[in-house]
Amino acid sequence: MSRHDAGKPEQAAREAWLGEQARKPRRRRVVLADSTKQRGKALRTIIELEEQTSVGEKLVRDLIKQQLKSAFGLAFAVLIGMCLLPITFYLFPQIGDLKILGIGIPWLVLGLAPFPILYGVGWMFRRQAERHERDFVNMVDR
Repeated sequence: MSRHDAGKPEQAAREAWLGEQARKPRRRRVVLADSTKQRGKALRTIIELEEQTSVGEKLVRDLIKQQLKSAFGLAFAVLIGMCLLPITFYLFPQIGDLKILGIGIPWLVLGLAPFPILYGVGWMFRRQAERHERDFVNMVDR
């Protein structure tokens, strides 16, 4: 035995180890059958969106329609709410006579109240838009 063979296992032990490895079963990748069907449908929908087919255009058009419906609904609610304030002050002038810190209630309500209200409406719209987009993505992934 030379000094180069000092760290190597003997040939018989090596062959025994290789024979043992050959007898062990090989690992197999297990894939559920349903996941491939789902992936195929999602892939087809994604391709339709990317290639702008009539089905893809319909899906995008429906998403835009939902977004516009939400936007116009909230804008209409804000418009009605903001228009009702001056009408209320006109119909009930005694409210206009009330003062807080020397400032009339109508000035406070018309000058300060819209900002938190508009912030809240913007927050609601963002949540609705994200929900519509999440529903769209989930529908495409199905």
